[in-house]
Amino acid sequence: MLKKFFRSLALVIVPLLGSLLIRFIYFTNKKVFHTPKSIAEEPTIFACWHGELLMLSHLYSHYRKIPHAKALISSHFDGSLVSKTIKHFGLDTIEGSTNRNAARALIQAIKALKDGYDIGITPDGPKGPRHEVADGIVVMAQKTKAKIFLVEIKATKYWKLSSWDEFVIPKPFGTLHFFSNGLIDVSKMELEEARTFIKNSLLEHEKVNKQI
Repeated sequence: MLKKFFRSLALVIVPLLGSLLIRFIYFTNKKVFHTPKSIAEEPTIFACWHGELLMLSHLYSHYRKIPHAKALISSHFDGSLVSKTIKHFGLDTIEGSTNRNAARALIQAIKALKDGYDIGITPDGPKGPRHEVADGIVVMAQKTKAKIFLVEIKATKYWKLSSWDEFVIPKPFGTLHFFSNGLIDVSKMELEEARTFIKNSLLEHEKVNKQI
């Protein structure tokens, strides 16, 4: 009973504080966008590595002034915290992962794209392996013909957690670099070809933190 109470309390407090922290980090950092100035308004899949997802909501708002997106979030307690946190940024969620409710989540994501929503996804989430692309992002792109916007998010100052994804928390008063080559189309690629292409694209600036 006590555990349930503290979890319920955490679901109220943590997302609010988390959203405030994310905003504080973003607005106290200089932003450099090595990305296209704009992208098409058609439903798009926005993707970054799990370890870099903290600033993905702000990258999304850079291109979509009015949010209309659903993010794939794992269906466990930590996922619920993330889900409630990103709701503070006007984003909805789809619960599921490669480990739990995967088929249902994939079907819901495909339906959301067809209904005009953008989709946010971490190709190596929710539990890795780190920097390995799961099939889901390719399947939903090919089923809907949606383009994928791959983004790398690098900070000049950051903390790195000792988690499976080496999760990065940017420090205030540094610079956030956003890298993307624009929309990609994997609709005519074989599954393994598409997975390799996505992986290589998201690793293009992997060493940039050591250079900026």
